[in-house]
Amino acid sequence: MSTSSAPTPAPELNLEASSVSDTANPSPSGSPLAGRQGVGGAASQRPMYYEYKPSEIVRAQHGPELRCKTWEAEAALRMLENNLDPAVSLVYDELIVYGGAGRAARNWKEYQTIVRTLKTLAPDETMLVQSGKAVGVIRTWAHAPRVLIANSNLVPAWSTQEYFDELDRQGLMMYGQMTAGSWIYIATQGILQGTYETLAAVADRHFSGTLAGTITVTAGLGGMSGAQPLAVTMNDGVCLVIEPIDARVKQKVREGYVDEQARDLAHALELCQQYKAERKGYSVGLTGNAATVLPQLLAQSFPVDVVTDQTSAHDLMDYIPEGNLDEVLQLRQDNPAEFKRRALQSIVKHCQAIIDLQAAGAVALDYGNNLRGQAEKGGLRVRDEHGQFLYPGFVPAYIRPLFCEGKGPFRWAALSGDPQDILRIDRALLETFPENRMLRRWIEKAQAKVPFIGLPARVCWLGYGERAKFGLIINDLVARGEVKAPIVIGRDHLDCGSVASPNRETEGMQDGSDAVADWPLLNALANCASGADWVSLHNGGGVGIGNSTHAGMVIVATGTPEKAEQLKRVLTTDPGMGIFRHADAGYELAQQVARERGVKIPGWK
Repeated sequence: MSTSSAPTPAPELNLEASSVSDTANPSPSGSPLAGRQGVGGAASQRPMYYEYKPSEIVRAQHGPELRCKTWEAEAALRMLENNLDPAVSLVYDELIVYGGAGRAARNWKEYQTIVRTLKTLAPDETMLVQSGKAVGVIRTWAHAPRVLIANSNLVPAWSTQEYFDELDRQGLMMYGQMTAGSWIYIATQGILQGTYETLAAVADRHFSGTLAGTITVTAGLGGMSGAQPLAVTMNDGVCLVIEPIDARVKQKVREGYVDEQARDLAHALELCQQYKAERKGYSVGLTGNAATVLPQLLAQSFPVDVVTDQTSAHDLMDYIPEGNLDEVLQLRQDNPAEFKRRALQSIVKHCQAIIDLQAAGAVALDYGNNLRGQAEKGGLRVRDEHGQFLYPGFVPAYIRPLFCEGKGPFRWAALSGDPQDILRIDRALLETFPENRMLRRWIEKAQAKVPFIGLPARVCWLGYGERAKFGLIINDLVARGEVKAPIVIGRDHLDCGSVASPNRETEGMQDGSDAVADWPLLNALANCASGADWVSLHNGGGVGIGNSTHAGMVIVATGTPEKAEQLKRVLTTDPGMGIFRHADAGYELAQQVARERGVKIPGWK
């Protein structure tokens, strides 16, 4: 593929050619996932510029001292550093934060350029970042965003994984996932409450309000996947989680997201049955492959109450197929096409086992990693005669009513690095919303069971009106010195009005508008206009290139009156997009919320 002329449409790409060599910068071998790239050849062909990698491990600076000219730029720098902290990131040497290949910066050379630019950015300047590379600084306003980020975006007809991978291999783009490339990742906690809320809804609908006495089976223990076993135990259930990389199981046990690692399958099932009988929340990690283990559960008629999955299935290069781990990882390096064929084969087997477990009586739900979509590409029938998936995604099945109220994953991080700042904000949160029993239960469980990894942070689900109210309270805590430094406020891109993803957040929309991507574009534009401190727009997060468009926003509570005005606008605008989107799609709950809370929708009486 020539990069100097108009691109050939994606289906006709020759992916064997490469115009870039990076033999001077070999890929490190210290991680089992090192070298995950390389669609047309070895991973070392992807330019990473390891000579620019800092001599000291990257970790977020703590405390009140500034290296940048504003707290907004300093916050962006610290959150970028936090994304890469080895305690937080998935594959540090390759700048991969989570989600298979979600990067914080394109390579180490561009990371250094971003850092230098943030340190010199004037209070009325904005840095432009194109797929992990700083490409410009423009004069704007003090209340304008300090950083604007676009990651992985391609013209729709060219927006395929293969076309993206070729550009990525040449060093022209990077995959930003959702919060990796927008610098607001806070480790597994980031999706933990959403997972907790989902499983609480499963418990309410199917198990009389609790998962006690039930067994949930899932797979994947990457950066985000550890949320599932902990969320199950927070709802008092037993969880069996399967992961092919033994080191990841051990890591999640160390971090507290998994209670115990089983010796083998028989030991795992024995533990699950024991804690089910005791009606005690407990999670068991098993080193193995879901495509192998799930059929074994079926063969043994093992009683599974809930089955889901959170492996990295969105990109075939990130899904580990069945077989000897060392051999399949070597295959990924030597023969990517064969690796992807085997990955798809395993995905089909994995997805069929979920369908079979559902037929055997389990509650099955897709947790948004596009496993069903990939299995469908592999020839498996995953839809009924009406075109509906044989087992539902978690959003249409359990979460969409929350989206209709403008609710979603609202998060904050303490730039001081002091966990006491988060605990002070926890207290303010419970004082502000004393009637919210689910929120109180979440905060109490999070304080008891969720470790702080990297910069101390918290997440909770707040809705329209609540986010703005609480953002002003956080700003006031900063102004009064009750927390030791400014607080970064952001959210996941998985939110009520920031994403179009037909196999996840916008699956099965009431009006059929699942694939309409205008909404996340409007979300990004509206947050810029309202005064967010950095705004991002990505392609493919969670479900793979070409399958989603999504936007992120971050704003920093600095304690000033001027920032209070920005917080009020941004934290009203952002969840308001969820009300607009769902009211427009015909959801009566969203329309009711809009009328009750004074959300202005043109054309309404």
